[in-house]
Amino acid sequence: MYRWLKALPILVLWAGSAAAADLTPPAPEPPAPEVFDSRWSVAGGAYLWAASLDGRVGAGSVGPGDVHASFGDIFKNLDMAFMAAGEVRYDRFGVFADLVYTRVSADGTDPGSGIYLKATNSVVVGTLLGEARVFEQGKTSADVMAGARLWSVSAKLTGTPPGGPSQSVSGDEVWVDPMVGVKGQLQGNSPWYVMGWAMIGGFGVSADLDWDVMGGVGYRVTDHISLLAGYRALGVDYSHGNFTYDVVEHGPVVSAVLRF
Repeated sequence: MYRWLKALPILVLWAGSAAAADLTPPAPEPPAPEVFDSRWSVAGGAYLWAASLDGRVGAGSVGPGDVHASFGDIFKNLDMAFMAAGEVRYDRFGVFADLVYTRVSADGTDPGSGIYLKATNSVVVGTLLGEARVFEQGKTSADVMAGARLWSVSAKLTGTPPGGPSQSVSGDEVWVDPMVGVKGQLQGNSPWYVMGWAMIGGFGVSADLDWDVMGGVGYRVTDHISLLAGYRALGVDYSHGNFTYDVVEHGPVVSAVLRF
């Protein structure tokens, strides 16, 4: 009996430990792996660019001569247009793409020679740039970019000198320009934000000069939808043989942007 009483405290301690072990909550299960890596992001959308065109164009024996066309002139003679831009990002790095396709007609008189020129142009401008984020704080960011821009210009020019017969010449040119640039966005706690980019290229590789600037004000309707309005100007100075395409396009831009 005495030995049993001496063992009683040990039995009580053992039973308490066993009970405590039964009451210990099970270890939490590891979280399920994410199907979507949050470091990925996609943004883009189509846009309307109400651009005017000014410059000098020439092909073959016609021109070069001055051409000026307001957006109203271009819209009146517009055959087809498509414009879209977007980017895919992973963490600090991404790819930016922009595509502009227009088929328009414009005319004008060269003040030097008095030649009346009518130009019908089909133009494709495709831009593909790699980008790296160099600054980020909240929703404010800055990126540096480098890549290339493809131009495809198909032009038909009809020239009528004073008192002379008309001549028509067609020309097609495709070239690629190296491009570098910066892109940024400034946003605080408000849904309003400011964004823009500046690019420059050509450097005599194909075009002597190729540039593109854009600035705008946006409003985040939801986490996935934004509305944007701004102004864009784009220019190129290219000549090869008897082909000259030295133009600037500029005008307001409106867009709806989707983000995922």
